Amino acid sequence: MTDLLQPAALAIAILADAALGEPAWLYRRVAHPVQLIGTVIAWADRRFNRESDTGGKRRQAGLAVCLCVTLGAFLSGWAIQALLLGLPDGPLWLGLLMSALIAQKSLYLHVADVAKAMELSGAEGGRIAVARIVGRDPEVLDAAGISRAAIESLAENFSDGIVAPIFWGLALGLPGMLAYKAVNTMDSMIGHKTPRHLDFGRAAARFDDLVNLPASRLSALLLILGSIAQRGAHAVAAWRAVRRDAHRHKSPNAGWPEAAMAGALGFAIAGPRRYHGVRVTDPWMNDGGRWQLNAADIRAALSLYWRACVVLGLIVLAIAAL
Repeated sequence: MTDLLQPAALAIAILADAALGEPAWLYRRVAHPVQLIGTVIAWADRRFNRESDTGGKRRQAGLAVCLCVTLGAFLSGWAIQALLLGLPDGPLWLGLLMSALIAQKSLYLHVADVAKAMELSGAEGGRIAVARIVGRDPEVLDAAGISRAAIESLAENFSDGIVAPIFWGLALGLPGMLAYKAVNTMDSMIGHKTPRHLDFGRAAARFDDLVNLPASRLSALLLILGSIAQRGAHAVAAWRAVRRDAHRHKSPNAGWPEAAMAGALGFAIAGPRRYHGVRVTDPWMNDGGRWQLNAADIRAALSLYWRACVVLGLIVLAIAAL
C-alpha cells in the first residue's frame, strides 16, 4: 500500500510547491528539514574533521560521516512516512512534507530576481542578485556573464533541486528524498577542494555525483520535451547539444541539463569564468551558440524551465493515476 501511495503524495507535493513555494511565515517558526540536516553536518565537520589528522584518516572520517548522515536521514524518513501514512488523509500530510524538499517555485523566483534586477538597474543590480545563487566572482561579470550565470544555475538546480528529489521520492518515498537531500547538502557544505575539505569531503562529493547521475540525464530529457511546447525553442538542437557537449563538462552531471537548455534556446553557456579570483577554463555547452545574453534570455530560460516542470508533474500524476 505504501508503494502505491508514494506517487500520490509526490503529486500533491509538486502541486503544493508550485503553488506555495517555501512559505516564509512557516520557516520563521519551524526549521526547514534541510536546515536540520545542515546543522548535523556542521557539527560532524567540527567534531571529526581534525586538522591534526593525516589525509587518510580524514578521508575515513569523512566516509563514516557521509554514511551515517545518509543512513540517519533515510531511517528518519522511513519512520516519519510510516507515521504519516497511518493518519487519516495520510498521503496529503506526506505530500505537504515532501513539498519542502522540492524547490520549483523558489528556484524560479531566485533566478527571476536576477532578470528583474537587470531590467531595473542594469548590470550593477544583476551582480547583487546573481551573487545570491552562484559562487563565481560577481564583480567581474558584465550583463552577458550575469545572464549566463543565472541560466546555468537554473539548469543545474533544475536537476539537483527538483528532478533528483522527485526521482528518489518515486523510487524510495520520503526516505529516499531525505537521504538524497542529506547527500546533496553534504556536498554543498563539505564537498569542496579546499585544504580543509579536500580529504574529509571526498566521499560526500563522490556520492553526490553518483546519486545525481540518473536525475541529470532525466532533466536533460525533460528540457528537450519542454522545448517542443515553447515557441523559438528547438528540441532537435537541444538533443544534439546534449550528445555533443554534456560529457565535456567538468561535472559528470551538470553538463546534461546545461547543454539541453543551451541547445534548446540557441545559447552558449558555461565556458571560462572566475571563482574566488581564479580563472576556470571550461568548455562551452552548445559551443557555437549565442553567448551575449541578457535579461530577456533569462526569461526565455525560465519559460522553458516551467514547461519542463510541467512535463515532470504530468509524469508523476500519470504514475499516481495508474
